[in-house]
Amino acid sequence: MGLFNKLFGASADSATGSDQLKQNNETPWIDLNKMEQLDDIVEKSKTKTQFLFKHSTRCGISRMVIGQFKREYQLSDSEADLYYLDLLAHRAISNEIAEKFQVMHQSPQLLVIKNGVVVAHESHSGINNMELGQLV
Repeated sequence: MGLFNKLFGASADSATGSDQLKQNNETPWIDLNKMEQLDDIVEKSKTKTQFLFKHSTRCGISRMVIGQFKREYQLSDSEADLYYLDLLAHRAISNEIAEKFQVMHQSPQLLVIKNGVVVAHESHSGINNMELGQLV
């Protein structure tokens, strides 16, 4: 049962007493829930790297990938902005991302935007193989 929970997103933090560590290591998500934010992201990308993480809340693979991503993400707010898109709640935004940035939709997917264009993107297990520090 422990391995199953570890793989599919259940947290054992409260059982192990590591709640304090988790609270200090929160992923700095910005909810992407309005179409207008895409224009803001393009503008902000001219001065700071923007990451868009597209996540399907019903997909086991997506849960595994986002869990690992959250554990390993170490960039500060001053280095990059990190947006979270719930694909099931905002499919139209995902479609607009694919069209605006000319990147075929996948889930899960991470796009890296600098100077208004996608400079890198990955999906599935490739997300956690990206060297994000080299992309800022």
